[in-house]
Amino acid sequence: MTIYSFNENKLLKVETTTFNNEGILERQHLQSTLKKQINVIAPDCLVISEEFSEWAGSQRRIDLLAIDKEGNLVVIELKRTETGEHMELQALRYAAMVSTLTFSRAVEIFERYLKSIDNEDLAEAIMLEFLEWDEPQEDNFALDVHIVLVSANFSKELTTSVMWLNDRNLNIRCIRLIPYRYKDQILVDVQQIIPLPEAESYQIKIKQQSEERKEAKKSQRDYTRYSFQGNTFNKRKLVLAVIQQWVSENSPKNIDELLQVFPQKIRKGGLFFPVEDAKAIYKRQSIYRHFLGDDEILVFSDSSQYAISNQWGKGNIERFITQAKNNGYKIEEIR
Repeated sequence: MTIYSFNENKLLKVETTTFNNEGILERQHLQSTLKKQINVIAPDCLVISEEFSEWAGSQRRIDLLAIDKEGNLVVIELKRTETGEHMELQALRYAAMVSTLTFSRAVEIFERYLKSIDNEDLAEAIMLEFLEWDEPQEDNFALDVHIVLVSANFSKELTTSVMWLNDRNLNIRCIRLIPYRYKDQILVDVQQIIPLPEAESYQIKIKQQSEERKEAKKSQRDYTRYSFQGNTFNKRKLVLAVIQQWVSENSPKNIDELLQVFPQKIRKGGLFFPVEDAKAIYKRQSIYRHFLGDDEILVFSDSSQYAISNQWGKGNIERFITQAKNNGYKIEEIR
């Protein structure tokens, strides 16, 4: 496609150039720019890592690793060349390698990335807000891996391969960046060439059966809320509220008295942890797995301090609720 400038009723051709001729480097310039403006090539995505490589025996690195609004992983590969140079095969390897990432592992990866760009925000909080989740949902994270290939151009062999793979329910997009020189400026034409925007509705219909299966799994998400003493809580906050209520009513002298009512076996891995152990876990993993706020830590008259686990889901919350009800607390589900 040719681009013209329109001036004084004349169309003047804007000449194409190459990133190489303009001294624009792949990693230092293109990648550095696009990671900050990812919506240019991958709308509704959040970059969680750059130059990601955490597999043994391989020096290969994913240029940019992101997630989309559905919790899918997105592998983004960049080239400044005119052919793409087998980048679809490279991206497929990367997609397979990251396909088993869990939400908690992704949080750890994102935490390191934020530190590398001097961002002190909490990784888990950013991801939960981006996904519009109230709490981590491991079962609904990384149900699929999407691929975005970005290059100055693509060879016929590459585009043919991508279209064949997409027909078999992969999700690969090809974004072409065409640089132009206009006076003293570099203009970049950003085009999605696969799938063609006007053909996407047709391709969506082709994938409908596969998507319906994924939607069926997503529909199993548990958004249950709980009513306790006039307030509404999600799972983790319900546990905190109930235990704090019992402690305020009974003033236990030590953790042993509390364990007689809420034993550790309610949650696999334990319900209460010494505060120092809980803080050590956070320091090691950079993930809050316990309630560690000043008003959340349990302080007993024997000077011991304990933190309550905040890792609650459909599989273990029922045991806790049953135990709470057995001790006289009224808890109602709100769906």
